[in-house]
Amino acid sequence: MSFNVSERYNCVIIEFKGNVMGGPDAVSLNEKLHELIEQEKTNIVADLSKVKFMNSSGLGMLIGALTTMRKAGGDLRIANATDKIESLLIITKLITVFKHFKSLDEAIESFDEK
Repeated sequence: MSFNVSERYNCVIIEFKGNVMGGPDAVSLNEKLHELIEQEKTNIVADLSKVKFMNSSGLGMLIGALTTMRKAGGDLRIANATDKIESLLIITKLITVFKHFKSLDEAIESFDEK
């Protein structure tokens, strides 16, 4: 797994690529989130459009990221989940935990609706 970080308007977009399976990737994501918190950037959109596979550790990594951002007064929202990833979120009932959107633009705009 790899991820790219970019900024649009009032939030930070983290674009994940490949297989999201936790492990060392979780550590690098957590470090990046803490850097963003220090910069007072706490509105995060996780773009999952290029994720091929996600296991339970990958889900745990996203839950950890969500918790980190909410504790910092922000939020993490999901955009562009593939059908496979969306069904995983439904099966695990995490679809009720994350705010999720079909497009990046919708997810970004949702931060304006506070």
